[in-house]
Amino acid sequence: MIPQPGQSKVEEPPKTTRPRLPATADSLLAIAVLLAIWKLGALYVDREIILPAPERVFQVFWGLLQSARFLTALAATAARGLLAFTIALTLGSLTGFLAGLSPRLQRWLQPSLQVIKATPVLAIVLLAMIWFPSTLVPVFSAVIMSYPIVATEISAGVRSVDRRLVEMAKLFRVAWLHTTLHIRIPAAAPHILAAARNALGLSWKVVVAGEVLSQPLHALGTGMQNARIMLETSEVFAWAAAGILLCALSDGIFDLLALAFRRKKVTG
Repeated sequence: MIPQPGQSKVEEPPKTTRPRLPATADSLLAIAVLLAIWKLGALYVDREIILPAPERVFQVFWGLLQSARFLTALAATAARGLLAFTIALTLGSLTGFLAGLSPRLQRWLQPSLQVIKATPVLAIVLLAMIWFPSTLVPVFSAVIMSYPIVATEISAGVRSVDRRLVEMAKLFRVAWLHTTLHIRIPAAAPHILAAARNALGLSWKVVVAGEVLSQPLHALGTGMQNARIMLETSEVFAWAAAGILLCALSDGIFDLLALAFRRKKVTG
């Protein structure tokens, strides 16, 4: 409404917005929809050997949780995944940081990183089975596949630093280590967090895939393969669910770290 001369301006009524569901509620709703689709698919197929119902998989999974064999395999797979992640993060951070500082080194590394990214995981696992014992095959494969992700992301993070801050630090003769700790690393922090999250998520998948082929004594992948041989489809799903939970747990941890980083950035 346009006010007439001499009249006060009429305030527009506030616009109402529809309340939005919190992220947790959205996630739970999405899980419920997926479970419903899964249940309908199991009812339609009506053959447990092809597609078991979700409650049957949960029942088998609950039984596995109470067995020492499953817990030992879960611990062994978790140890391999964390070891591969640590190695990939260390090597990738080192070379990625140096490549971010040196465009020439970046050009040298780029072809190798592209070749590794384009190499199928199965090819890496098969080669590792020739070179290493079964317990190290998943670790080596996960390191090789995760390393390019870390190196590329860290390099991009280092290059994203505000050049004016770096030039100012040089002008005032600030020590290189001080510049690195207080300018370069904070600027690259979001990239470091993203690199770590993606590398860990990929490590879980590659480790389990490597275990399926190399068959270590204690491993989630070995349990999946043994269940497949016995045509225990519900058990295959249950072993796979353990790997999914590892990925979900790591994603949850990185979500908390990202939230803490954003809060610190806002308050700081």
